[in-house]
Amino acid sequence: MVTLRQVRQPKTKAPLAPRARGLLPYGLIGLLPSRMRILCTNDDGIHATGLAVLEKIARLFSDDVWVIAPEMEQSGASRALTLAAPIRVRQVAEKRFAVLGTPTDCVLLGVEHLIEGAAPDLVLSGVNRGQNLAEDVTFSGTIAGAMQGMQLGIPAIALSQARGFRGEEAPIPWETAETYGPGIVGTLLKHGWPKDVVINVNFPDAPPNEVRAVETTFQGMRDHHIIYADKRTDPRGGAYFWLGFRGQLSNPPDGSDLRAIYENRISVTPLHIDLTHMETVHALKGVLGGAPPKGPHE
Repeated sequence: MVTLRQVRQPKTKAPLAPRARGLLPYGLIGLLPSRMRILCTNDDGIHATGLAVLEKIARLFSDDVWVIAPEMEQSGASRALTLAAPIRVRQVAEKRFAVLGTPTDCVLLGVEHLIEGAAPDLVLSGVNRGQNLAEDVTFSGTIAGAMQGMQLGIPAIALSQARGFRGEEAPIPWETAETYGPGIVGTLLKHGWPKDVVINVNFPDAPPNEVRAVETTFQGMRDHHIIYADKRTDPRGGAYFWLGFRGQLSNPPDGSDLRAIYENRISVTPLHIDLTHMETVHALKGVLGGAPPKGPHE
């Protein structure tokens, strides 16, 4: 691992190679410069309540906070890039930009063009309006923003505030993320984590006084499909669809992110971008290796 002072280099306009600056040291807080530079992004948009909560958390660690977020909501955007249209940027205030693009676009443009001087020392993404658990992580724009930071060699944490477990009418307990977020982020920065990992933090749908504990978890998997398409008809008789989520709980194992959130614990899950299933790699090496096999009619 490298130290933060080795990691933080003057920014150039040349494209960065993946993980060009290395990534996380141990004891990150002890190595921080007097003004840590933090990039905040999200997928709910520049005016989202969760982004304001995230900015409050960031400002407890630094006064050099840059907010670069989508102009419009990008929930479910995953790691999408805007490739078929120009990306417009609107400066909202000092160190605050709205990007007509995805969370990945925001982090990429922020690091390469919008942030003046040195590159960020930390990327924080969120606080998402809703949980990012289990298979959610593969289409989450919040986690994608953190992933892009990691790919550019910057330590990154995604934060999400769970909702809907107490009924759709219950208010989102943003105060839970605001109360416990600083301690979680601070502890993570002090300890450090591997350079190819992003940290996924989920706060339970409960007020702060009902949070039971914090738990380091593994990514779970729901035992049923919760996304559905609701078919509707417009005034001219044409069909259209809205995608939604069924509020059905799984029966996840202990230690999973799902189980932690179901039981009002804060979930902290280290994620990495390598999707290779090594057990299957080893199993297939014996049948798919060497000369390509012949087709069924050869």
